[in-house]
This record gives sequence, C-alpha cells and structure tokens, in this order.
Amino acid sequence: MSAAPRHRRLLPALAAVPLLLTALAACGYGSAKGSGTAAGSGAAGAQKLSADTVRLGYFPNITHATPLVGEQEGIIQKELGGTTVRSTTFNAGPSEIEALNAGSIDIGWIGPSPAINGYVKSGGKSLRIVAGSASGGVKLVVDPKKITSPEDVKGKRIATPQKGNTQDVAFLNWAAEQGWKVDPQSGKGDVSVVRTDNKVVPDAFKSGSVDGAWVPEPTASKLVSEGGKVLLDESTLWPDRKFVITNVIVSKKFLDAHPDVVEAVLRGSVRTNAWIAAHPEQAKASANAALKRLSGKGLPAEVLDPAWQSLTTTDDPLAATLRAEADHAVTAGLLDKPDLTGIYDLTLLNKVLKAQGRPAVAAAGLGKQ
Repeated sequence: MSAAPRHRRLLPALAAVPLLLTALAACGYGSAKGSGTAAGSGAAGAQKLSADTVRLGYFPNITHATPLVGEQEGIIQKELGGTTVRSTTFNAGPSEIEALNAGSIDIGWIGPSPAINGYVKSGGKSLRIVAGSASGGVKLVVDPKKITSPEDVKGKRIATPQKGNTQDVAFLNWAAEQGWKVDPQSGKGDVSVVRTDNKVVPDAFKSGSVDGAWVPEPTASKLVSEGGKVLLDESTLWPDRKFVITNVIVSKKFLDAHPDVVEAVLRGSVRTNAWIAAHPEQAKASANAALKRLSGKGLPAEVLDPAWQSLTTTDDPLAATLRAEADHAVTAGLLDKPDLTGIYDLTLLNKVLKAQGRPAVAAAGLGKQ
C-alpha cells in the first residue's frame, strides 16, 4: 500500500489531540463509561502463561468483530491455555484508554483517534499498536429526496458523530475540497455540520432534522434500512479500498512484562480473522450472538448484513493510512504535528505471521526503533 491515498482532498483526518482527548472513538457509540465485564476461564489442566489473567477491552459493536467472534467461539481463550480471559466492553474510546492507563485492562481493540490521542498524551509511554483488526465501514448516507449527487450536499444539514472525531474531520475535509467553506468549530457554512451522537442520528434522520450523515457502521446501514441512500462509501477513497477503523493496542507496561501473553492473544486474533474470512456467514451470526449476549440485543438482518459486508477484518494495522490521517489533520490545522515514531510494535504480530508462513506487515516508518 502506498503511504497516502490517491485523492488527498477526500481523506479523513484524525481528531486534534488538544481538542479531542475526550472524543468518541471512530467506531464508538454512547457514553464514555464501560458497559460491562465478562470473565472466561482458562482451559482445564492447561499450562498458564506468565500472567494468570489477561484483561481485554473492546466495544459491543460490529466494527470489533475480531474480539466478538474470537471470544464467542473460544478461539482467543484456546491460545491462552490456562491463562484466564476477562473482558470489559466500552462505548467510547476515551474510557477504554483511561482503563488501559489505569491498568484495568491490558489489551484493547480501538479506533485510530483514541489510540493516537492516548499515545501522544502520554508522551509515547502508555501504549503500542500491535496489530490491525478491521478496515472500512464508514459511509455518507443521505435522504434521496433531498440529495441525489455530491453537489446537492451544499446547503444541507449533515450529521457527524461528534465535533472533531474522525468522521467529522473527514466530512469537513471532503466539503472543503468541494470548494465549500465551513467553520470547523460551529459547523456553520455552505453546508451545516450537525454533531449528533450515533444513537440519535437515526431519529434525527427520520424526523428530517438532518439530510444525511457521515457515519460508521452499523449506523450507516440503519439509516439505509429507514430509506437512506449511500452517496459515498469512504473505502472507495483509499488505495485497495482499505483504511484503518480498528486496531489492537496493548499497555506498554503489560507488553514489557508479559510478551508471551500478548503473543497468544495475537495468535488468537490472527486465527479469528482467518476463521471469519473462511466462514463469513457463520462468523456474522457469531458476532451477532456476541452482541446479543453483551448488550441484550442483536442487529436485525437488514442492518447486520450490509454492515458486515462493508467491513473487512485484517491483521495488518494499515499504518500508512493512520499516517495519512494524521498528516491531513495537521494540514487542516486541527493537530500540531505529533511524533508518532514508535506507536507501532509489530514484532510479535510478525512472529505469529511468520510461523504461519505469511509475509510480515509494515509500520510505515512509525515502528519500534
């Protein structure tokens, strides 16, 4: 993959670090509090690794298919042997970063904005990105009665999840490249940006208070199920239609103390992604069963099916796309240029991939020095 997408004018950017340390993750929803804890048990009679327990964190969301399926099917626990998995689910990235910093979780699945914010805020001391998890799953969905072409977006009201979050900045960049002027703070201008929580967007769309939304899954497919039309799939703006939406991060302290445990979790992640690719329909049902178990409610087929189709699980963290996102945030004046050198440590992932006869993945110059 090249270091940056072909069309610079259409790229999303990361949220500004000073502005958005409390922003939602790219794929997060709802409040900033953790929403639950679940405990697994180590395999009976199996040997424990260097830690008795590993604490995982992720969202009960389809963009976190890897941990949803990996735990539901027991794939991650199998790789850990006698070491017990304990999982906590979160609704937003900042709370997961807080939990990682506090030592409440050891390894997490999370979007690019909170990962980079957490890394920069800690001076590079708190975390490392150790693998990829998912790509894609972001769309501009519009009311087809009001908008039939990109030009029609001018003068309309478009929802984004939160001021300055990844999708918000992506839409602001796209609007600017259409020649439209929008104040990034107020959202007012040639197009009105309406910052609205993803849980509220469907009602706002239904009532007509917004004319469209640049949002992640499954909100995008929910809007389509209620009469919306996809005007733009963000994946079409990237080389090979790939861009990071979910990564695997680990506490630097835990990584240094328990590399064998991190390696086992990464084996589980890699094998889960392979199982998802080989059994997409079964994996989709497994992910939805996990969502129902964790949140009490699965996704209906008319939402689940297109949302699942628009996402791709990946072991590659797609580091070049994160670098491009950060560069464009800087260009937009929303981020002081950060030093991201060392945010990735792909040593253990590449060890796992090599053992399977697969090629190594790269950190786009942002790896362990």
